[in-house]
Amino acid sequence: MASSLGLLVLSPLLLLLALWIKLDSHGPVFFRQKRIGRSRQPFYVLKFRTMTHRDPDTIDQHAEQVVSTGDDQRITRAGRFLRITSLDEIPQLFNILKGDMSLVGPRPVIPEQLEVVPLWFDDRFRVRPGITGLAQVKGRRSLSWEQQLEYDTTYARKPGLLRDMGILLQTVWVILTAKGIYGDESKNWRAYRDKWARHSQKENS
Repeated sequence: MASSLGLLVLSPLLLLLALWIKLDSHGPVFFRQKRIGRSRQPFYVLKFRTMTHRDPDTIDQHAEQVVSTGDDQRITRAGRFLRITSLDEIPQLFNILKGDMSLVGPRPVIPEQLEVVPLWFDDRFRVRPGITGLAQVKGRRSLSWEQQLEYDTTYARKPGLLRDMGILLQTVWVILTAKGIYGDESKNWRAYRDKWARHSQKENS
């Protein structure tokens, strides 16, 4: 119900943003990517495209460089604005309508990230992923991968309406201040994967 109302109210903005993206750079308006949701079930998340067009299936996620600044040449002019304001996430209201997502919950991971989700964080998959969540209001991409998993798991183990309302209110402040929109190469999941691999090799040697 809330997602339907949101789409109705935001429909003029959606149309304007879609037109801007189309005129600004070559490629589709939307970016559709496979993600992992509740009970580890795959689905396709929908976002406004913020980067130069590439087929998601051709992107090597293990080798992909982290977007660490707004000057990244892969980001379009429209994309910089969409990322700063988090408006690129609005199309995920369609995912909520389909039942794949909710307003609040852990962010849905890409399939490649499953290999670096230790079993003690598996509870994060007990709930539907959200457009925003506890990790998003605690630092977003400025957090380490393990910190993100910890916040996701904390939320999943004790969800509730009051907590959700608090997270939504905090999300407004996070968006207005544009905190944590860019990541750190040394903190992301790929760095965690490499650290984990070195630790395993050391234990097995």
